[in-house]
Amino acid sequence: MKEFDIIEHTADIGIKAYGANLKEAFANAAYAMFSLIAGLENVRESVRRQITVEAEDREGLLVSWLNELLYIFDVERTIFKRFEVTELGETSLKAEGYGELLDQSRHTLKGALKAATYHMLKIEENNEYSVRVIFDA
Repeated sequence: MKEFDIIEHTADIGIKAYGANLKEAFANAAYAMFSLIAGLENVRESVRRQITVEAEDREGLLVSWLNELLYIFDVERTIFKRFEVTELGETSLKAEGYGELLDQSRHTLKGALKAATYHMLKIEENNEYSVRVIFDA
């Protein structure tokens, strides 16, 4: 199963991430987001960070999850390449992100993302799960 597709959008950019379950789709959405920010091939897993977010519903959880990761990247300069969503309920999410502090001598930055948005946000369940998110770039 592919992890994600890039969605071209007028002024912004988005992703559609897939998973065998919703936890995997959320994890792949985070991976897709960081792949828009930087080349992840040289990112080591020397930092493990626990992340907990809450929201009113699953759509809100997806936006909060991705925006929390963007906040950690912007403020702490930690870039993640792997994610394990350990708990996912209707209003809360717990996960671990694996990566390292940004090192511009080894990491190639591609572009900046300001925030995950609710525009065209969609969580689907058919034979597999998918989530679609547009980012304010």
